[in-house]
Amino acid sequence: TKEKRRQMGDTKHFCPVSLKENFVLYPGLYEHAAKYQEKIYYFSTSENRDKFLKNPEEYVAHNEPIQAPPLRVCLLGTHGSGKTTCARQIAEKLGIFHIQFEEYLQELILPKTKVKVGPYFDEELEEDDNKMPILSQELEDFSQHTTKTETEKSKQEVELTDEEEAIKANLMDNQALPPEVLDNIVLDWWKKEPFRSTGFILDGFPRTLDEARYLSERGLCPDVAVYIQVEESDVLDRLFPPRLKKWKERQHKKMENKKKLKDLKAKMRV
Repeated sequence: TKEKRRQMGDTKHFCPVSLKENFVLYPGLYEHAAKYQEKIYYFSTSENRDKFLKNPEEYVAHNEPIQAPPLRVCLLGTHGSGKTTCARQIAEKLGIFHIQFEEYLQELILPKTKVKVGPYFDEELEEDDNKMPILSQELEDFSQHTTKTETEKSKQEVELTDEEEAIKANLMDNQALPPEVLDNIVLDWWKKEPFRSTGFILDGFPRTLDEARYLSERGLCPDVAVYIQVEESDVLDRLFPPRLKKWKERQHKKMENKKKLKDLKAKMRV
């Protein structure tokens, strides 16, 4: 066994070309192996093997061992499984970045949408709009601080780019993000600083088989992929109390607004 280990290249069973060019530990395949200076190297593709054989000195260690990339983790699980809580704790303990994927998407379009989009957020807005349309109108009539022009302006549709439209459709209806959109988002975490040298835990990505294929096709290999599996009852226990709390807060606000309107009407009659 020791003899076989000595014969392996500097990167062991990982592709030296992927490590050098993309700073990724990409497992090599036996069918794409090559021998150089009595050591065996394994490559992720035949193209990488050919590239290595043209200029092997560019991909092997010289005076110092080849530097390994930082830790990259994909943390997966259903909504309400506790991914974000776990990811924050892990990121803080390991000193790596925490990237919450859907929250990151929200931040990309928030400057134009002004509010977060998606089934959960729309549900809250719709509920508020349905419960207090008359009250809001009456308060607007009686108050000198709110104008009709400002209200209409806040509801105007903003013009989104094609990429922003794709992100919004993904958040609203779970439509797949095109590869070119993912390229503008995901590639930076593997290839640009400060993520490249620090590492990260990616919370909530990949979410679909197509997104997992995208990572594979781009050669973006996480070092660890963790899936948090929980019972439906546990998810319900986590999500129901905060939703109930928000509903109660909206009901309380509604009653307060009604009281303010009643007091204002009484004052106007005097």
